[in-house]
Amino acid sequence: MGIPNILSIAGTDPTGGAGIQADLKSFAAHGGYGMCVVTALVAQNTQGVRQIHAPPVEFLRAQLDAVSDDVTINAVKTGMLGTVGIIRTVTQWWEATFDPSSAPTLVVDPVMVATSGDRLLDTDAEASLIEFIHRADLVTPNVPELAILAGAEPASSSSELIQQAEEVADAHDAVVLAKGGHMGQSSVTDSLVFPAVDGDRPETYSVSTPRIATTNTHGTGCSVSAALATLRARGFSWNAGLDSVKDWMQRALQGAEQLDVGKGNGPINHFPR
Repeated sequence: MGIPNILSIAGTDPTGGAGIQADLKSFAAHGGYGMCVVTALVAQNTQGVRQIHAPPVEFLRAQLDAVSDDVTINAVKTGMLGTVGIIRTVTQWWEATFDPSSAPTLVVDPVMVATSGDRLLDTDAEASLIEFIHRADLVTPNVPELAILAGAEPASSSSELIQQAEEVADAHDAVVLAKGGHMGQSSVTDSLVFPAVDGDRPETYSVSTPRIATTNTHGTGCSVSAALATLRARGFSWNAGLDSVKDWMQRALQGAEQLDVGKGNGPINHFPR
């Protein structure tokens, strides 16, 4: 195929490091044509979230319909959904628009808790988000988010992280990217955990890279999930996609020194030289 069309359904970041702004950069960096539908206007910067405004869900649905009525969508990546109303609206659009047998790739970044610790999902919306994840091909939670999905405390070891990912993968029949960035080890190991089929689980695929000493990590989760959605739409396997994304992320983190954005956790460089 040619350049795939990738849709981000997420919130904004006016400083450009996370949310739909990061998604669009990540789509472009991996050979996709980026599109976006805004779920929430977020007043945030590299130091944290200040305020969130969610437009009416009727306008959210109008955005979604405007894209899908006109453009063939090859992959969808969801980020910050925020409220029960937003999740239900996206779910209803998905069900009305796509046949399960031919639906685009769906990557769900279950944005619940920002790296800064800010809560980005209403507590009463957790059940709705968990139900929506049943439609996902890939789920990309951070360590605290994976714990919420597994109904457990945050993992304190790599084995516990994988165990929680297996539980979530089986519950939703989706691949789970278990990310080790929060584990504090000298290397960062990210693992693709696949759901069991008839009691047999495909081998977990892990890629480790040296931890880079930097505070420029704002938007890494958004960017990784967007990159994997793009590469999958281009025909990559999940394993090959993870190989490519891990290499790119190393260069993006190292290249962040070329940027001078904000006083807190700065963004990665999506287009490292």
